Amino acid sequence: MTSPRPPRPHPRRASRRLAATLAGATAGVLVAGLGATPAQAGSDGGAPLGTVARTASGARFEPGPCPRTADPIPALERARCGTLTVPEKRSRHDGHQGHDGNQGHDGHQAPVDHHWPHGHDRDDQHGRKDHPSRTITLAVAIIPAATSRPAPDPIVWLAGGPGDDAVSEIPMALAGGLNRDRDVIFMSQRGTYSADPELTCRNIDEFAAESLDLVFGAPSTGRLHVEETRKCRDRLVSRGVDLSAYNGTESSADYDALRKALGIRQWNVFGISYGTDLALQYMRLHPEGIRSVGIDGVLPPSLAGGAVTWKAAREGFDGIFRACEQQPACNTRYPNLKATFERLVVELEARPVTTTVTVPGHPEPVKVVLDGGLLVNWLTFASHLAAGVPRSIDELAHGNPRRIAEQYAGGKLSPQAIGRVSHGLVFGVFCSEWTPFESEADVIRAGRRLFPSFPRSVLANAPLLSWMHADCRAWDVPPADPSIRQRTYSDIPTLVLSGGFDAQTAPSSGPYAARTLSRSTAVTVPYVAHVVFADSKCAQTMTVSFFDRPNAPDTSCLAGLRPPTFEIAP
Repeated sequence: MTSPRPPRPHPRRASRRLAATLAGATAGVLVAGLGATPAQAGSDGGAPLGTVARTASGARFEPGPCPRTADPIPALERARCGTLTVPEKRSRHDGHQGHDGNQGHDGHQAPVDHHWPHGHDRDDQHGRKDHPSRTITLAVAIIPAATSRPAPDPIVWLAGGPGDDAVSEIPMALAGGLNRDRDVIFMSQRGTYSADPELTCRNIDEFAAESLDLVFGAPSTGRLHVEETRKCRDRLVSRGVDLSAYNGTESSADYDALRKALGIRQWNVFGISYGTDLALQYMRLHPEGIRSVGIDGVLPPSLAGGAVTWKAAREGFDGIFRACEQQPACNTRYPNLKATFERLVVELEARPVTTTVTVPGHPEPVKVVLDGGLLVNWLTFASHLAAGVPRSIDELAHGNPRRIAEQYAGGKLSPQAIGRVSHGLVFGVFCSEWTPFESEADVIRAGRRLFPSFPRSVLANAPLLSWMHADCRAWDVPPADPSIRQRTYSDIPTLVLSGGFDAQTAPSSGPYAARTLSRSTAVTVPYVAHVVFADSKCAQTMTVSFFDRPNAPDTSCLAGLRPPTFEIAP
């Protein structure tokens, strides 16, 4: 669930905009023109990559203007851009794709096209129709390598979320030097901000911002939340959107089609957060043409859901608590931090606290109600600001909730949290690939094993996945084929990155995924939260070196890493 990351009720998408969100970053709008600098990478025919229209595998790439973005992205001024047009739905209606699952690096069984005959609409049991001829358009932006002689195999970036737009993550990729030696390709996943149609729903985001004065875990809050989800669903269906077509299986086929339509013989894949789930699916379903894969903030499809999210919270929280214990000044000033935090969760769930705070960019004072569930969600995000976590918990324990309330409200009210996330893709993934394979009771049992003192009302909503099962009952899409939960077995060279403070995707999920990837290098970067590439120079260096030498990445920088210096209150 992958990158610097937005707030809560759909925090699941929380993956990537975190630090900026908690700081309440500002927004802008840009529609970039066709860039002037050609990208040169391993396409056939010798033409610059992204400058030739081509049809392949039922998809068509057309060069054209760069996509609209919510914030200015100067790098698009030198990008080569265009669109990929693909079928809205390739699979037959029940979600089966006809794949047998785990093929080797060079072997692949082609997908089966289950389209109904053109001109024929078929009603399903939910009152939806299949429209075989309907197509959708995905934005493509190719950022050229920083060198004049790039390597012939570009990198394709898989965004987090689910529901985040890849184009918005260009600054992160470039800040990490990912385009040092290679062109980097960004394509909006289906339904995301720069795709057509885009399946954002501002009403869900606005409810998240307007509900700060409600008790986070109250059933009444959940009912209001699900009603906003239902409104989103009804609006998208009224536009003719087939909600069952927005999922990882279809997105994997989109990336396979993109590689072919760009004429690329071989490329590399880099996925963050939810993009790791998608990358592992893509490796399993369409392994041909993939030279190497990097995954950062790992969410294996076989585990995805609430139970592993509780595991992530346990591992990420404990990473921060241990680091404080091992730092004498922190341990002396904030002793028993883990026990204090867990006691506060229980106390606040029984007796929520109300405070009023001022949020940058918001003229009126903001009322915030803190209960136990909100505190858990706050720490999940605040792991990106770990140096201040002990002080914030201590202040709350001594009756001052302002720091926590300000950070949490700042994220929820940030312009970056409104109208950016594709809820159509969020629920398409959650409700077809996750909830059908994990019950609400499974989530509670997993949470109780890891946080035995937490009350059931907290355990029922895994961090960042509040009301997910209820949302999915409202969303009403068919389950994916059970093969979606298969582990990925592959000999494609893979770099598996995890962060020691990652409370969103469990650090242990990296080694778990690596065990069935025979040519993998699994690395946990200590003292870093979700998506280490975003925050760690060491992780960036390892990643770039991996794409140069997939079987021998340079991990020497790990030896010099040190924990943060925790803030000590006077």
